[in-house]
Amino acid sequence: MVKKLNLYKNFSISKNHKNSILLIGNFDGLHIGHQKLFNFAKKYKKKFKKKIGVLTFDPIPKMFFNKKLKNFKISSLNQKINCFKKFKIDFVVIKKFDKKFSKMNYIKFIDSVLFKKLRPKYIFVSNNFRFGNKREGNVNKLKFFEKKYNFKIINPKPLKKKTKIISSTLIRKLIANGKINIVNKYLDRNWSIDGKVSVGRKMGRKIGFPTCNIKLNDYVIAKPGVYAVNILINKNKKLLRGIANLGYRPTFNQKEILLEVHIFNFSRNLYNKHLTIEFIDFIRKEKKFKNINQLKKQINLDIRKAKKLN
Repeated sequence: MVKKLNLYKNFSISKNHKNSILLIGNFDGLHIGHQKLFNFAKKYKKKFKKKIGVLTFDPIPKMFFNKKLKNFKISSLNQKINCFKKFKIDFVVIKKFDKKFSKMNYIKFIDSVLFKKLRPKYIFVSNNFRFGNKREGNVNKLKFFEKKYNFKIINPKPLKKKTKIISSTLIRKLIANGKINIVNKYLDRNWSIDGKVSVGRKMGRKIGFPTCNIKLNDYVIAKPGVYAVNILINKNKKLLRGIANLGYRPTFNQKEILLEVHIFNFSRNLYNKHLTIEFIDFIRKEKKFKNINQLKKQINLDIRKAKKLN
């Protein structure tokens, strides 16, 4: 049973959640590097009998400062919250990252937010953690205030795989290159996109392969092409199998990038339903076909390959 997670939209947390272990970061993707940090925090929880909390930000600060950066997220906020629940976190503070907060001096953040509001006993951060106006705050500056504010900074070494540091930046690059099988290993779950089914041009239905159209919103854009996928409808537990085409459908001269999902042996109308699309593996690049018959032949080959993968 997944335990209840206490969510806060501001820094006014209950007394019960002060004097806790606090992890600060974006935690985009909640990959195995993040999970290592959470597991380390759990050892502190067991040893010192403290609750574990997370301070995270929405939007991701990088997206706030660069308004043109649209397709950046590995996980949506809801997906992150669900992961926090699975990791048995006690509370999460989701701070709206806005202009006023972005201009807060790093010393003021330590004094008025960490010390006066959240009052953590242990603060877990990564080595590259930056905070405060112009990113002037860092791990060493946090450590400088340990004695004054009676907290302890913990910053474990980052997780490495074959000399590569596991990071959200690395995972975004892997997604963009279609390396989904590696991404799923680094996430310790299948990378997924959540979205509502929207009405499309119904071209898939016309050629015998009906599809659900999903807008990408802020998600990282994976390498255009065909993928083996699993599908969850309205968060039901039953996984359906299918293939997805991510791209511009060059055969039909589409200009906007779109995720189209074909569910095997399925005929229900799913317009406006909420789908979770789990990416299993990359099958092939997107390409333009001379005619519809060539496209249909290729889709049948894609389906055969996908069924062997997922």
